[in-house]
Amino acid sequence: MTDRPDEPEIPLAPFPTALPASPFPPLDGETAPYLEPVEVEAPPADSPSDWIATADAHDLSTAPEPAPINPLLALGRFAFPPGEPPDEEGLAARDRRWTSRVIVVAGVFLLIFNIASVQNWTRQQAPGWVTTTVGRLAEVWSEQMALLGADRPRETVREGYERARDAEWATPTDPPP
Repeated sequence: MTDRPDEPEIPLAPFPTALPASPFPPLDGETAPYLEPVEVEAPPADSPSDWIATADAHDLSTAPEPAPINPLLALGRFAFPPGEPPDEEGLAARDRRWTSRVIVVAGVFLLIFNIASVQNWTRQQAPGWVTTTVGRLAEVWSEQMALLGADRPRETVREGYERARDAEWATPTDPPP
């Protein structure tokens, strides 16, 4: 591609056969071997004796030759062959196990770091045996977690929210102090 529309396009080729004339010709008496065309010999043609008329290029293997196998690996493959790939039922069971683990881990994190939400929930429910029991358990659990300091992240976020809420924000109509 050129900046000037009157210049011809130079076709792109992987191996140019002729070099274009240099825009910087050599000075008087100076030689420039890089400007001389280089003659490349053509590769020798295959002799007719190497040609097999019935050969097909698709019969050749394209895979690399296997590396020598370690005897222990070969023994392990023999003693413990890989199992069959899981079917749809096996994949579904694996997905259920993964989902169950994620739910349990999330629940444990919420019980440790967000027990105050359980306390708030029990306060909003109608009084009854279940809500009273859950509320008392949540109070005891909250006290134990406070001894470990697990309630500090929630309190820090809550204090930051309250400071931002209670801050006096300047409005565009207020004059600067």
